[in-house]
Amino acid sequence: MRTREGLVAIAMAGALVNGCSADVEPEAEPTPSAFSSTATGDESPGAPSDDATDEPDDPREETEPTKPVSVLGLAAETHRGDRLRLGAVRERTAAYTSYDVAYRSRSTTRAGAGPEEGYTISGVLNVPTGRGPFPAVVLAHGYIDPAYYVRGQGMTRERGYLAARGYIALHVDYRNHAESTDDPAYQRRMRLGYTADVINAVNALRASRDVPVDDDRVALFGRSMGGGVILKALVAAPGLVQAAAPWASVSSLEAENYRRFMRDPEDVGVRGELERRWGTPAQNPRHWRQNSSRPYLDRITEPVLMVHGRFDDSCPPEWATATFRALRENGVDAQLQWYDDGHAFGPAFNAAMDRTVRFFDRQL
Repeated sequence: MRTREGLVAIAMAGALVNGCSADVEPEAEPTPSAFSSTATGDESPGAPSDDATDEPDDPREETEPTKPVSVLGLAAETHRGDRLRLGAVRERTAAYTSYDVAYRSRSTTRAGAGPEEGYTISGVLNVPTGRGPFPAVVLAHGYIDPAYYVRGQGMTRERGYLAARGYIALHVDYRNHAESTDDPAYQRRMRLGYTADVINAVNALRASRDVPVDDDRVALFGRSMGGGVILKALVAAPGLVQAAAPWASVSSLEAENYRRFMRDPEDVGVRGELERRWGTPAQNPRHWRQNSSRPYLDRITEPVLMVHGRFDDSCPPEWATATFRALRENGVDAQLQWYDDGHAFGPAFNAAMDRTVRFFDRQL
């Protein structure tokens, strides 16, 4: 066990409207749900989509070389996250200290073709009180308009909950958010940069001499859009972490995300840019498949706990059912936990977090 001495579009999961952001943070602590069950096939409240045009039998049988803008294109890159810097103290409790942080997110093609892309990514880091080393969880937040997003927004409850239970929790702002560097092409690159930033956050944590991380005990945790972000991270970088928990996740098929979230009139500019560059899913189904995680779920090597609300009206329960079944069909050690709650998780938040922490405790 290695330890540290000191401390474009919808692709990253797709939601371009506030409706698929699980970023409501109530002022009062929610109470646990009285009911939950683990779905195993027919126990789930929805059924998988039968959209055959979005999911070929095996897209890797296609002979066309991997496109740079694709999930496998992301997998072909080398990701070098480093230079994690601790900034101002945001909060200090008996259980943990919270810091503003920034790190460098670097990605380059393995063949060395093309320039290396490097971005400074801001975030918030909660570190438990004590010497460590501690297990760590990297958090990927849901969609919030970057124009209004502020550092650490979206998973404040989760970050504090994890740190109070002995986990280092690193909340990633993503490029184009808060104090992070802007990437002018992030939309037309299908927001794959968000996944690169999460992968590099894991690498930056492990490279840090200032954060007491147990390098062999790291997990990913994403909600809503962030659930799609971490599924793509698992596909692009198998073996990077030891476990993952997507909450209230968007679809693992980007065509479904497009159809649900790109109809809003406010998104006409982004929709037009995407359609001019890539076409619609009906016009260019291969592109939208190649930027989905579902065709490549067999690359995932880590156990996955999915958490979803039965009354989620932003990311439909049938999406969770379909992704869960696809994970299991591809040999992934996957579980799906249902709660009587909506997209943002209010009454069931504590129960769902207790379940997630138990999962991390077992896997890490």
